[in-house]
Order: sequence, then structure tokens, then C-alpha cells
Amino acid sequence: MGTKVIKENQVATNGAVNTEINYQTGKAFDAKTYLQWYELMYKARRFEEMAGMLYGEQKFRGFCHLYIGQEALAAGSISATKPADALITAYRCHALGIAKGITCNEAMAELYGKATGCSKGKGGSMHFFSKEHNFYGGHGIVGAQIPLGAGIAFADKFKGNDNVTLCFFGDGAAWQGALHESFNLASLWKIPVIFICENNGYAMGTSVKRSTRVMDFYKLGEVYEIASEQVDGMSCEAVHNAIARGVERGRKGEGPTFLEIKTYRYKGHSSSDPQKYRTKDEVEAYKKLDPIETIKATILKNKFATAAAIEAMEERIGEEIDACVKFAEESPFPDNAELLKDIYAEDHYPFITD
Repeated sequence: MGTKVIKENQVATNGAVNTEINYQTGKAFDAKTYLQWYELMYKARRFEEMAGMLYGEQKFRGFCHLYIGQEALAAGSISATKPADALITAYRCHALGIAKGITCNEAMAELYGKATGCSKGKGGSMHFFSKEHNFYGGHGIVGAQIPLGAGIAFADKFKGNDNVTLCFFGDGAAWQGALHESFNLASLWKIPVIFICENNGYAMGTSVKRSTRVMDFYKLGEVYEIASEQVDGMSCEAVHNAIARGVERGRKGEGPTFLEIKTYRYKGHSSSDPQKYRTKDEVEAYKKLDPIETIKATILKNKFATAAAIEAMEERIGEEIDACVKFAEESPFPDNAELLKDIYAEDHYPFITD
């Protein structure tokens, strides 16, 4: 089983690996791709910064898990796949949902619990969903999405199409029994799924160095003879190419891929996390690897766009974020008649009692 490994303490330094060539085309990544990456990441960052501020003001309740710092995973994953490919993840789902096509209006309305939200206001921050865009959550139980992701991919294999499923989970979910059961069957049946461990180093708040002797998570896939890689998650190029290799294997019927993508979240596990398990200096060091700033610098260096054009894009996105807040605040809450909808498959489930 061939395994490509990028070895670092946590993430690769910029330029450590030659990732400027697009695996899918054999040519250098073009201006269009870099601009799409920047627009997506900038939009996700601004949306989440706004969400964090509004949560602090108690504009909406429940939990709030922000993706800030990890945006390169969303950008690289989307550019390497097609809209028909499914994506499923855990509860840090805002950026990935937006990347798959959920609008900022639908996303913000869902945070507010409004009827116009992507889950009709019933899911909130942790349960984004869009069948239209093949985005299947948004799951609150740690590791629960892993067998579901394998199942979605198995369904595509059964139907005979060439779709591939991206199944995201955090490093804290890597020791759930469901992961190992899913790995085993996915390998046995050659299911077209890419398992993606977003290894930000701390799970909910415990360093991986204190929770396991296995520091290279990609090795878990090798046990099940799954093609496995360790990837620099602060690089859009590296993420794109790793996903592209997995997509190619899946579409060819060669089975699953497991990617340990090393990344870093700049915020706490949730908005209530005091982050006493790491130092401010560590966080600041990782901010120097910010994928948004890295891609912006690449765009300007290669003259893919002018500074004025980027500023105009940022201004437009800022207006979109402001507008989505207004949309959410003015949208209605779900009607009481919605309470028992979307729970049972049968229209007239016979066991409901008043």
C-alpha cells in the first residue's frame, strides 16, 4: 500500500512540499482557482467572525463551534470534487456547508433558528443540512457521521454512479469504535469514500500527545490496507491534491482513502472554551501560516488580481455578511405545525400520541 507522508510536528511550513502543480491537470494552479479559494475562505472567515460576535451578544443560543483557521480544508476539498459528490461532517460545519453551496442567508437563519434556515431552523449551529447540495450534516455525536459517510458512499456504489463521499471528523473521533468498523467494511467492499481526519491537535481540549501514543493518525488507515496520507492542512494546494488523488481512486473503483490533514483552529473548541491547554504564543505562531493570507499573497505575487480587485471582493463579501444578518433577524420562526415534521418517513405515523 503506497503511502505519501508529510512529516512535521503539526503542519508543514510554507514551501516545504512542492504542491503548486494541480494533480488533476498536471499544470500549475491557475488564477481562477486561487481566486475561488480566496473568495470561499474569506467568506467563511467573515461569516464565522460575525457568528461568533452575535453568539457573544446572545442573538442565538445553543453551541457555536467555529472553523476559523481551518478554511483551507474546505477550499481544497471543493475544488477537487464535483457538486454531486457528498460531504458529511461533525458539528463544526458552517464553513463546509457554505463551501458546498448553502447560502449565507440560509446559514445565518439556521443559527437564529428561523424557518428560512438550511435545516428549517430545527438544527441550529451544529446541524446544517442541504440535500440540494449533497451536504449531509452537521452531526453532534462524536464519530457518528463516519459510518453514515461510508453508507452514503456505499449507496452511490450500489447505484453504479461515480460519486465519491467526503467524510470529515476530528482527531478526537479517531478512537471511536465506529471508525474502525467503517474502515474495515469500506476497505473490504472498496467503498468510494474519503475519510478525512481534521487533526487540529487538541480534540475538545486535550493535546493528542496526552491522549494517544499514535502521533501519526494516517497509520490507522494502513492497518485496513487503505491508501493513507498525511497532509498539510494550511495549504489549499496540498489539500486539493490529496483529495484529488482520493477522488481518482474512488471513481476508478479502487476503494477508500484516509487523509490525516494537519490543521489548526485559532478559536476554542466552542465559544465557551477558555483554551487553557495551549499558549497564546502557539496560537500566534500558527496565525503566521493563515491560509487566507497565504493565498492572498500568492494572488498578488503572481498578479492574478490587483489589490484593488481583492479589496472590492472583500467589500462585496462584507455586504453579503451584513445582509445575511438582516435576513436572519427578519425571518420568521418555524410554525408550531413543523414540530413533528421531518421526523418520520410515513406521512401518518400511527404511534404519535397527544
